[in-house]
Amino acid sequence: MTRAIISFDTELSAGLYQRGADARANFESSILGRCRDGDYGVHFQMDMLERFDLTGVYFVDPMPALVYGPEIIDAIVAPIVRRGHEVQLHIHTEWLAFARFNPVGRLTGRNIGDFPLAAQKKLVALARDILVGAGAPRPTAFRAGNFGANDDTLRALAALGFRHDSSFNGAYQGRGCDITLDAGNLGMRDHQGICEVPVSGLMDRASRFRPAQLCAMSEEEMRDALDHSAASGAIQFSAFSHSFELLSRDRQVPNRLAITRMEALCRAVADDARVTSGGFATLPAPPARPRRIQVAAPKPLRTLRRIVEQGVGYLAHEVRYLRDLIYVTVNSSRWGKIAGGVLLAVA
Repeated sequence: MTRAIISFDTELSAGLYQRGADARANFESSILGRCRDGDYGVHFQMDMLERFDLTGVYFVDPMPALVYGPEIIDAIVAPIVRRGHEVQLHIHTEWLAFARFNPVGRLTGRNIGDFPLAAQKKLVALARDILVGAGAPRPTAFRAGNFGANDDTLRALAALGFRHDSSFNGAYQGRGCDITLDAGNLGMRDHQGICEVPVSGLMDRASRFRPAQLCAMSEEEMRDALDHSAASGAIQFSAFSHSFELLSRDRQVPNRLAITRMEALCRAVADDARVTSGGFATLPAPPARPRRIQVAAPKPLRTLRRIVEQGVGYLAHEVRYLRDLIYVTVNSSRWGKIAGGVLLAVA
């Protein structure tokens, strides 16, 4: 059986903090997914998962506790644990730039992979302790913010007793993800003393990997990627989203396209007899000689259908964001004013 791991990077926004958002406003936007039409964050996601009798994995980032205090992490963790979904560890090291206490002195960086091994151990250990202090079971799996991990990250995790990492995303290779694995192999395998569970996906062009993310894949692509994993005998199919991903980019309205995609993914997992739902806590270990799981080949018409769907969805759900972008374009240059005027006329 293939284990379908539907995970959510559950995080407050450092960008909102920089723009002056207090703890409550950041929590409501980033965690509750609150907009004028209601809440579309973690509670909405759990409601949908439970409607299909599925279990989700929430990779919770405890680093904002260094800025807002630990109570805000308690508020994130408690309902997830209470409803029986899995809490694992996530880290966005961007928060160190604003922290009242920096456990690694003056070191800062966008990704945990930007830090030396000893500092990575300190950061992971601190984040783990904050998460456990918030009421989560001791985490056994980790995902780096921005997928920005390297081999030292895996060494740090192994030294601290973690069993799984899910920071390897082929779409981020060369863009922060510096784990030295073959992006053409989606199979679980041991690396640097820990079991790496790559983000699943498929090739949408001959040389471009498309990750199994709600905002990145069409329903068709997600179903095809799931089917490919199950048909290939993969131990896992790993799809991911964010706690705020069911909102429009400006977070003012729900993104109906993303919501429809999540529902379709849940239904596909629930209806496939080859697939089970769950997290990392009971994930089988890879065999001593793990099987290579080749990435599914591209299908040009499928890619074209998704591009069209994304374009229509963008116009339907991101008009306000588009108008803001046009405003910047109009005021940036003479040619921008001309182009922007044309865009405004049709937007």
